Amino acid sequence: MRTEQRFSGGSSGCASSPRSSPVRTTTAWPSAAQRRCANRWTASSNCWAANRLFPVGYEPLNDEQREIRDLVRTLARERVAPRAAEIDKKGEFPWDMVELFREHELFGLPFEEQYGGTGTGALMVLVAVEELSKVCATTGLIMAVQELGSLGIKLAGTDAQKERFLPRLASGEWLAAYALTEPGSGSDSAAMRTEARLDGDEYVLNGGKRFITNAGVAGLYLVFAKTDPESGHSGISAFVVEADTPGFEVGRIEPKMGIKGSTTGEIFFNDMRIPADNLLGEEGEGFKIAMRILDRSRPGIAAQGLGLAQGATDYALEYAKTRETMGKPIAQHQLIAGMLADMETKCEAARGLLYKIGMMIDEAAPEDDLTKVSAMAKLYCTDVAMEVTTDAVQVLGGYGYMQEYPVERMMRDAKITQIYEGTNQIQRLVIAREMLKENRAFLLAGVG
Repeated sequence: MRTEQRFSGGSSGCASSPRSSPVRTTTAWPSAAQRRCANRWTASSNCWAANRLFPVGYEPLNDEQREIRDLVRTLARERVAPRAAEIDKKGEFPWDMVELFREHELFGLPFEEQYGGTGTGALMVLVAVEELSKVCATTGLIMAVQELGSLGIKLAGTDAQKERFLPRLASGEWLAAYALTEPGSGSDSAAMRTEARLDGDEYVLNGGKRFITNAGVAGLYLVFAKTDPESGHSGISAFVVEADTPGFEVGRIEPKMGIKGSTTGEIFFNDMRIPADNLLGEEGEGFKIAMRILDRSRPGIAAQGLGLAQGATDYALEYAKTRETMGKPIAQHQLIAGMLADMETKCEAARGLLYKIGMMIDEAAPEDDLTKVSAMAKLYCTDVAMEVTTDAVQVLGGYGYMQEYPVERMMRDAKITQIYEGTNQIQRLVIAREMLKENRAFLLAGVG
C-alpha cells in the first residue's frame, strides 16, 4: 500500500518555523517482511539520529519506522502546530485535523493491511501519538482514541465483525469511542448500571455513560453493559454500537481544563435495540475484554503524556538559550540548567518504557507481562508529563503563565493524562498486584 504525503518541506523542530514551498513525497509503508523486524533494536551506526528535531541519541526504530515517524513529525510541525492554540481557545472539535489524517491515511496506523490499514504495529501508533502530542495534545488524542475504540473488535471480534467495522475505522470514515465509565462507576466498573437484555435476535440497552471521549463525533462506540445485573465483573458484556442507532442519544458535552478541542460527554441508551451479532465475544466476557483493551490502550495515553513532556522541554530549552539575564542566557545559570537536564532525563527514561511496551504488544508478550509494563508506562510517562510541563512554565517565568506561549496549555493538557484510562493511583495498585504474583526468591540466593 502506498500513501502520498503532501506537506511543506521544512524540517525545523520549532512550531513557529516558516513554511517552505510545498513538496510532494510518495512513500511506501513497510511490507510484511519489513514489519517482522519492526521491534528489534538496530545496532548499526546509522541509529545515531542525524536529523535531531528533538534530542534522542540511540534509536530503537528501524529505517522504515523512522521514515513514518518523520512523515508524522513533519505533518505535526507544519500542519498541526499552527492550529494548536486556536483549537484550545475555541474548544471546538478539530474536524480539519480529522480530514488531515484521512488525507494522509494516518487512521490506518492501528490496523492491519487486510482491513485497509498500514499493518505497521502498535509501536508506530505510539510514536505517532507522541509526535502529534508534542504540538497539540487534542490532535494526538484523536489517534489514541481511534486505537482505543477499535481494540475490542480487533481482540474479540469475529471475522465477520472485523470485516464489517474495521475498514471504516481504518479509513477514518468513522471515529471510534470507548464507553465504559458511568457516573457511579469509574475505577469500579463492576458498579455499572447500564443493562443489556436479550430479546429475540436483538439486545435492548438502557442506561448511560459519562466522560466519554469523542462523544457526539464518533460513528462507532464500544459499549459495556450488564447482561447479568446480579453479577459483578462476570455480568458485564461488550457491544458495538453505531451512532445512528435509534435510542442512542448524546447528552452534555463537558467544558474542561485542558484538551479542550476533544469532546468529552454523556451518552444515553433509551430502549436502544442492536443486533445480537453486535455482541463481542460471549456474554459475561466484557470485563476481561475491557482489561485486555486497557493493557494495550493505556500506552496511547503514555505516548500523549510523553509528547507533551518532550514538546514542553524542547520549547523551554529554546527559550532558555535566547532569554538573557545578568549578561548571559538563562540556560547557563546553574539552577535553570539543572531543571532542563532533569526534564530531558525524565523524557528519555519515559520513552524507554513507552517503546518497550509497544514492542511487547507487537511481539504478543504474555498478558500478565503486558499488564504490568503497560501500567508502568502509563504511570511514569504521565507523571513525567505533569512534572515537566510544570517545570517548563517555571523556566519561562511570567511568560510561561501567559496564553501567548504554549507551555501553559501543555501544563493544563498534561493533568488529564494522570486521570483517564485508569488513574495513576490505580496504575500503582496494578503494578504492585502484579509484583506480588512474582517469585523472586531465587534472586536472593546466597545473599547474606
